[in-house]
Amino acid sequence: MVLNKLDIIFLKQRILLIFIFCSYYNLSAQEINWITLDQALKAQENVPKKIIMDVYTVWCGPCKLMDKNTFTNPDLASYVNQNYYAVKFNAEGNEKISFYGNIFQNLNYDESKKSRRNSTHQFTQFLGVKGYPATIFLSEEGDLITPVIGYLNVHQMELYLKMIKQGDYQVFSTPKDFENYKKYFKPKFRKKG
Repeated sequence: MVLNKLDIIFLKQRILLIFIFCSYYNLSAQEINWITLDQALKAQENVPKKIIMDVYTVWCGPCKLMDKNTFTNPDLASYVNQNYYAVKFNAEGNEKISFYGNIFQNLNYDESKKSRRNSTHQFTQFLGVKGYPATIFLSEEGDLITPVIGYLNVHQMELYLKMIKQGDYQVFSTPKDFENYKKYFKPKFRKKG
């Protein structure tokens, strides 16, 4: 079979389109690699990274919306996977947490309530979480950087991810400093559409 110039051009265009489609599909399929806190702390020993922790409950509507609308964003997922260890933590679950020599449990956990409100986990109380969803940021050493309470859309989450990754939060001395940072922050993550 002999291909003429037009056939070769057409073939190259098809290959390019297939490549673009596959690249887009891979980008769209990007998901956050959620791990346990124990796994994140162990991983920090070899490759230090900050930790982002999604503290949620099974009954929390805004928590489910963040899972659906924020954490599924391909740009956000890629950024989190590159720069953080991502942890999901059920604030009312019965997971045993070992955190720097302390053991945290949910002593009043009721198995019959696992799909609705349950008692609060000791680790949730230790973190000072008073509402859901809560996004907790921990340093490479496991120190609490900041909790962020409430639903965050993609661009709001991007601001926190980048501000904390880059260490910009360390120069804030007043709430006005943070407000100015927010005012001049230019989000780059694409919204899903």
